[in-house]
Amino acid sequence: MTDPIADYLTRLRNAIHANHRVVEIPASNLKKEITKILFDQGYILNYKFIDGVNTQGVIKIALKYDPKDHVSAIKGLKRVSRPGLRQYTGYKDMPRVLNGLGIAILSTSKGVMTNKKASEEKIGGEVLCYVY
Repeated sequence: MTDPIADYLTRLRNAIHANHRVVEIPASNLKKEITKILFDQGYILNYKFIDGVNTQGVIKIALKYDPKDHVSAIKGLKRVSRPGLRQYTGYKDMPRVLNGLGIAILSTSKGVMTNKKASEEKIGGEVLCYVY
């Protein structure tokens, strides 16, 4: 696999389209940080890191749906920076997702964070994905 972040986003997207409650994803440190951001921003219900299943571990993510009409909290996931075409941004040119309604997840020198937190700290980095 050449792009584990795209695989992570695709597994989430497929589980949402299939109306699954829980999705299991092979773990890595970057995927764990992205999962924490999704939980903090309210896009997923809960998550759990399970070590020892295989060499890298597993992330179990409980997806969040509206109780009335069963619509997912995540409307879209888009991979921005790919291995063949990296996308970097400075803090002055920070991307806005859906005019501020979504988030962009960045990998910065101070860790993985959202576009709002990165612009507050005035640091730029690699734009990993958009979530809305």
